[in-house]
Amino acid sequence: MKLIIPENGAPASQGDPYIFQANGRYYLYATGINGVETYVSDSLLSGWKYLGRTLAEPDRKEYWAPCVIERDGLYYMYYSSMPKEEEDVHCQEIRAAVCESPEGPFVYQKTVLPSFSIDPHVVKSGDEYYIFYSLNDTQAQRAGTYIAVDKLTDMFTVEGKPKAVVVPTLDEEIFMYDRFRKGQNWHTVEGAFYFRIGDDHYVTYSGNCYQNEKYFLGYAYAHGNETDLRKLVFEKQPSEKVYAPLLSRNEREEGTGHNSVIEAGGTYYIVYHARDCGCDKTLPDVRTARICRLTAHGKSLKAVREEK
Repeated sequence: MKLIIPENGAPASQGDPYIFQANGRYYLYATGINGVETYVSDSLLSGWKYLGRTLAEPDRKEYWAPCVIERDGLYYMYYSSMPKEEEDVHCQEIRAAVCESPEGPFVYQKTVLPSFSIDPHVVKSGDEYYIFYSLNDTQAQRAGTYIAVDKLTDMFTVEGKPKAVVVPTLDEEIFMYDRFRKGQNWHTVEGAFYFRIGDDHYVTYSGNCYQNEKYFLGYAYAHGNETDLRKLVFEKQPSEKVYAPLLSRNEREEGTGHNSVIEAGGTYYIVYHARDCGCDKTLPDVRTARICRLTAHGKSLKAVREEK
């Protein structure tokens, strides 16, 4: 189900949607070329209004995959962006901005991780904070982008002891054949979102590229009462050798990926981007935020799409 109907002046696209609840309202932050695009609603499933850009810097562009977390009355936004004069997306670096309100404007504070780093998700576990993010490994047998987790020593500083969480293992994760050199196919695993239910730990992720037919949402699972998220062993479900997407293309939508998860009224929901099948792909960006129910039973996650 589409989550947002664009108003006059609002962007037509909501790529990499991040859902967040604060002060009894729901906020959605999305990727934007010139800043982080933000929406607000009093009801999760309807009534969304465009707030505008809650973060924009005069010398930056391509604001990717923002996430927001509250600590001690301050709201911290993590995102990646790159200098306006650059053309290589590998100049993307993860940065942090702060505001006293989830409605912004957020103000840049510090670069958290150097280029190339994208798709942050910062979470509290126990008394500590951890950051999931994506980076590149050019030397792996399946070279490409993978997901790691590290501890934050403060809200702007990583400890520098990252652990790989989800790495490429499937041909369906190949973003581009012979991308940088002949014979080296480039895989992409990105867009991590971590959540925990009891002692069940889940990391959802995107595989491949949103422009490709095989693009999908998958997840990895770990079990235990450990709060140091680097000590958990996450395993792709149902297996690292089996392509079994949580969400993928169907007869109505394609480009299904990069999600966030929220619990409301005892029900879990997954918010993701997709585009309508048959849409005009020559437009700059036609991904829009979608939502469906998510059920969790131990290792089993299921996304329940509505037939509309």
